[in-house]
Amino acid sequence: MRINYLANALGLILMDIGLVTFIPIIVALIYGEYEAILPFFTAGICAIALGDVIRRAVKNASDVNALNDIKRSEALAIASFAWILFGIIASIPFLCSGFSVIDSLFEGVSGITTTGATILTNFDIPKSLLFWRSFTQWLGGMGIIVLFVAILPQFAVAGRQMFFAEAPGPTEEKLTPRVKNTASVLWIAYSSLTLLCAICLWFAGMNPFDCICNAMSTLSAGGFSPNPESIAGYHSNAIIYIILAFMFIAGASFVVQAKVITKFDLKYLWKSEEFKFYTKIISITALILAAFLFFEMNFDIKHSLTAAFYQILSLATSTGSSSENYQLWTLNPKIILFAGMFLSSCSGSAGGGIKMTRWLILWKYIKNEMYKILHPNAVLSIKVDNVVVPNEVIRQTIFFVSAFFVIYAFTAVLLLISEKDIVIAATSSIASLGDVGPALGHVIGPDGNYSSLNVYSKIIFILNMLIGRLEIIPFLVLFQKDVWMLKK
Repeated sequence: MRINYLANALGLILMDIGLVTFIPIIVALIYGEYEAILPFFTAGICAIALGDVIRRAVKNASDVNALNDIKRSEALAIASFAWILFGIIASIPFLCSGFSVIDSLFEGVSGITTTGATILTNFDIPKSLLFWRSFTQWLGGMGIIVLFVAILPQFAVAGRQMFFAEAPGPTEEKLTPRVKNTASVLWIAYSSLTLLCAICLWFAGMNPFDCICNAMSTLSAGGFSPNPESIAGYHSNAIIYIILAFMFIAGASFVVQAKVITKFDLKYLWKSEEFKFYTKIISITALILAAFLFFEMNFDIKHSLTAAFYQILSLATSTGSSSENYQLWTLNPKIILFAGMFLSSCSGSAGGGIKMTRWLILWKYIKNEMYKILHPNAVLSIKVDNVVVPNEVIRQTIFFVSAFFVIYAFTAVLLLISEKDIVIAATSSIASLGDVGPALGHVIGPDGNYSSLNVYSKIIFILNMLIGRLEIIPFLVLFQKDVWMLKK
């Protein structure tokens, strides 16, 4: 890996992260929270200064053409380091506001990875800090690398490698021949949907500040809310339905949605096999949960359907907000919720997890293998959207899913040792690795938080959240010795 490439990219990213860190200062000024200005100013200056130092410390790092022939391994390493540094910068406002180092890092990483797990026990904090929680989720939802590919000329040529390094899905779909234009279109669609969500919430009676925060957290599939009771705290069915609708949107591919928006044609949704698979799986799981709520919890039909679809969508898309305290439900509904944490959203969406494309490829692969048991000489291919999936992609998909479950099992065991609670261990491991947020159990359920957990558990959660947001591959690249062989 060439060190000047790494220094150039990370320096540019850090300096731009520093600039966006100043934005909550505007919120602080609006609400007269002058004491809250210093934490964000400190974070911004630290990011800009560190970025400048990195670029100056390495010879030729400031060369604007240094990224033109970037390699895939270098792009993956840059993505990993960028997200780690972003998490550190995002934690500084919390650290300056009196939180411990680990709690600050936990909250900052939970924000940028759109996990939505929190250590907050008291929401009586400055509005600018509440805004920062949602804003970090919004930036992380579409991806900071995608943002910088869209706005930084230095990434114009290297855009393709950087674009797909941030979320290395099984396919590389784009809207336009130029990845820079694709990134711009995606951010425009993402911003437009966020604004639309905020407007809808405002019409439903939510105050403007909460509208903005909840809209950013919803479209980013993050789940942070300025209300300590999440969406349930607004006591409004209209708000629940609006959030439910936009959660569904957040879980769908923004590439597909951008095509719908730019070409004014809904057919692109139904031409996407992944979107149809996503819709079917979510609907079937939610209906099963609704049946349990109706027959076991004695909810009426409307309440059963609303609660079931909301919570399955929230967990499957890794949003993690709640319309009610599902910790009070019986065992069978909780088992369905636990299964819902593994469903995930579409590739190219703001959601975390394995992604529906991988589940779709894996399902078709299993069907083919079962067919070959009876017809061993059959030659079968796997197609998605009528396009044959290359064997290399199938192999990578199987590897990814296997690695995901190995990491899940390993961290679950570590958490069981740390917390001595099998429910917390089993559910919080997937909640952090899948960037879901709240898990099951009274401690970390929808009305709980992660503040009381062991510090070692929080460190595991921080690592899991970053691994999950990077979709494992960039993280695993860091363990390859070739990456650490620095060249000038």
